[in-house]
Amino acid sequence: MPRKVLETELQSLKTQILRLGDMVKQAMLDAIEALKHRDVEASERIMNTDQQINALRFEIERAALVVIATQQPLAHDLRLLASILDIAGELERMGDYAKGIAKINILMGDKPLLKPLIDLPRMAEIATAMLEDALHAFVQDDAATARAIPQRDDEVDALYNQIYRELITFMIQDPKTIDQANYLLWAAHNVERMADRVTNICERTLFTVTGEITELA
Repeated sequence: MPRKVLETELQSLKTQILRLGDMVKQAMLDAIEALKHRDVEASERIMNTDQQINALRFEIERAALVVIATQQPLAHDLRLLASILDIAGELERMGDYAKGIAKINILMGDKPLLKPLIDLPRMAEIATAMLEDALHAFVQDDAATARAIPQRDDEVDALYNQIYRELITFMIQDPKTIDQANYLLWAAHNVERMADRVTNICERTLFTVTGEITELA
């Protein structure tokens, strides 16, 4: 009976992690879309959503600590719980990146975008797809998928470098664009950091499955 209770609690935590991941994924996509269309009201809603992400993160941590204290998990189960605690924190920080992009859109006020956003939404699509796949690999103990996902970060980095070069060119050609360019660089950096944190989740999956700490970056 105790084992059945533990398995039920672990499954519930996995479900909550997936839910938190979905919230973070949607927040990032919404933040980029709001920036793309200069929708300040949408950005304000995203700022409020961040509070829900934070609340769920702490609820997951509380529940995981209760399981550790009451169910005496061993070996794989204990590694899983430790990883859940870590991943919940990673996801909360990713939510902060989405919030940061929403804040950028608000701070820009009535200033126009330097150009239509193309590469930045593509970065967000790749990063959020990586996140979704990484979380599913985690809950399924899929080490092979976890090892492969960080390779997709190269495409995110390439897009970031392209955005960086383009915005630097804008600033050199017309110093009046420096503020607008810096805002977009900040947004691109947030997406790039999100993809980096997906790698951390993949490393946690390998730790859960194998018991070994592996660096994938």
